[in-house]
Amino acid sequence: MTPEVIVASPDDTLRSAAQLMAEHDLGILPICEHGELIGMLSDRDITIRAVAQGLSLDQTRINQLLGTEAKYMYDDQTVEDAARYMQRFQVRRLPVLNSEYQLVGIVSLADLALTDSSVATEALIGISQPA
Repeated sequence: MTPEVIVASPDDTLRSAAQLMAEHDLGILPICEHGELIGMLSDRDITIRAVAQGLSLDQTRINQLLGTEAKYMYDDQTVEDAARYMQRFQVRRLPVLNSEYQLVGIVSLADLALTDSSVATEALIGISQPA
């Protein structure tokens, strides 16, 4: 898991989110409010949903693009749990919360590959399947 997590606020603009992503080479950005994870914003959300709809990057707030509830796991769960969740939710990255629901990291498919390549392969197969 990557413990150093860059986050944005739901009131931030899409431009500021995109700038954070560019500055830190991120494809996904956790959105937190009052210390709690409320969603995830991806580079795809910005390019496909916002730009394609002609939304202003300077006027549109992140909360206007957030849709479904964020998917996550807890820091006391296993690598196998992470792979299973990635398959179920069809995501390559999962925020990791502690028992107080605070964001403590992000686990990626690459993290799984470094830990257990067979688990990562199984997760990737499940992620790649149509929902």
